[in-house]
Amino acid sequence: MPYRKLHNASAGARHTTIPDFAEITKGKPEKKLTVKVHYRAGRNSQGRITCWHKGGRHARQYRLVDFKRSKIGIAATVTAIEYDPYRNCRIALITYTDGEKAYILAAKDLAVGAKVTSYIAGGDPDVGCAMELRYVPQGLEVHNVELQPGRGGQMARSAGTFARLMAVDGEKAILALPSGEIRRVPQTCRATIGLVGRPDANTRNIGKAGRNRWLGVRPTVRGNAMNPIAHPLGGGEGHTNGGRQHCSPWALVEGKKTRTKKNRSNVHIIRRRDGRAMTTEA
Repeated sequence: MPYRKLHNASAGARHTTIPDFAEITKGKPEKKLTVKVHYRAGRNSQGRITCWHKGGRHARQYRLVDFKRSKIGIAATVTAIEYDPYRNCRIALITYTDGEKAYILAAKDLAVGAKVTSYIAGGDPDVGCAMELRYVPQGLEVHNVELQPGRGGQMARSAGTFARLMAVDGEKAILALPSGEIRRVPQTCRATIGLVGRPDANTRNIGKAGRNRWLGVRPTVRGNAMNPIAHPLGGGEGHTNGGRQHCSPWALVEGKKTRTKKNRSNVHIIRRRDGRAMTTEA
């Protein structure tokens, strides 16, 4: 998906790059497949800000994407490629032979007119088709992978990401994830063939702070630029941090691991994303 540059009329447009939307074939979404989501801008039910750096943004309609691909054995045709404001990838509108419509993640090289099916056993591993991992050829790239059978895809859903099926060992399938982690999942979990489209989605140049505000992102102030009463790193002369470790406004050290050491899913991880091997066996 190519980008285009704006005319150099101002400082905010000089280095801005925006998608050309050449792959979009349909403008307005399907009304029956959209819902309105109330945006709280980082506030909880009491109105208190619990997530910083979120603010007002453009109105959006949430597209109901079918991550489960539960309509098994019924062929569908890709009728449109659409824009989704909640994702960095595109979504595909598919129409089943019985007339029902649904949204799925648009895989790379998935075009209008392509046939996709959610197979129950075996089937052709074509791009956009979904099947259980035990029927996927070894070494193939998949996305929208389930962690538990029937729960719906949870892994490899971002633009350009994929998981590679390494092997099927007994009741488990071994996957290499985009983060470098290698883990086991039940072989009856479903996945979609191919990788998610728009692999160059992260190369966009925002260009100006105002465009981030349109996306709902508020500015982030450095701790050492604050006053001492507002942040532990604040105050002093120049850009000093006072000789202490970087931390949050509540003096919590940054970079601390938040994953529980006794997490139940540790038994399914063969190698962590940092390259360390896990000694626990499933």
